[in-house]
Amino acid sequence: MAYVNSHYLVDADWLSSHLAEPNLRIYDCTTHLIHQNDPALPGPYRVQSGLKDYLKEHIPGAAFIDLQEDLSDTNSNLRFTCPDNGQLLQAFATLGVGDESQVVLYSQTTPQWATRIWWLLRIAGFDNARVLDGGLTKWKLEQRPVSNQQTTYTPTQLTTTPRTGLMASKNDVLDAINDSTVCTINALRRVQHAGQDAGEFGNYGRPGHISGSVNVPTAELVDGNTTEFLPAEHIASMFTEISVDKADRILTYCGGGIAASATAMLLVMLGFDNVSIYDASLSEWAPDKTLPMDTLN
Repeated sequence: MAYVNSHYLVDADWLSSHLAEPNLRIYDCTTHLIHQNDPALPGPYRVQSGLKDYLKEHIPGAAFIDLQEDLSDTNSNLRFTCPDNGQLLQAFATLGVGDESQVVLYSQTTPQWATRIWWLLRIAGFDNARVLDGGLTKWKLEQRPVSNQQTTYTPTQLTTTPRTGLMASKNDVLDAINDSTVCTINALRRVQHAGQDAGEFGNYGRPGHISGSVNVPTAELVDGNTTEFLPAEHIASMFTEISVDKADRILTYCGGGIAASATAMLLVMLGFDNVSIYDASLSEWAPDKTLPMDTLN
């Protein structure tokens, strides 16, 4: 099975052939999560900007986006919370994304940092954005040039019309538990879904998964050596196994709406237009003991 919307994912050859285009905007989206399992520390992980990685080397002409500082609601007590529509459009415009821009996003680690920003652009109503398959890892494996020259784009105007319904709330997820028409997907690792990781990947407050959700780990959709997404046929088969094609709505979640964005983007590429991300994910859900969670034996 091929992607219905394959244009959202491009390879290094495509990017190389478009580097001279004046409206091209390339962004390194790298962020690092430092997992922590100490209840005395705030949150299940510490966020570390990928700016140092970017300054060391990046794709020539790329600018840097700091997801937490540039494109998250810094007034929220949860990491990576999506800003309101007005703030989101202004933030992208400040970063140099305009109505006529052609945007390519990549990460130096896993693709989920690029897909998160792709999803935010989708919310903003901007559709001319692509993710570089394999990111900097694949780019370097192919021995393509890198740079340490910092790039910033001139601020511009973004006048797109934001979409609604692409972020799900806690109540949406709660209502979905007993709704057979909704498929809720956990994008975290299988050991986390089972509640058997003993906090290795961060202590969210309670182990396990949201009751009624099924598990398709983002980590199993990516080639561990190249960080490219696995073939479309393989990814489609994993979603077919959980019957997403029978759902009226698909909700994806993880720890903080990051890994879930890769799941969401891939589903859109496969032709599903009924996908939403639970933005706060387990960072909001797990600490609230009134909300149901399950573990596996």
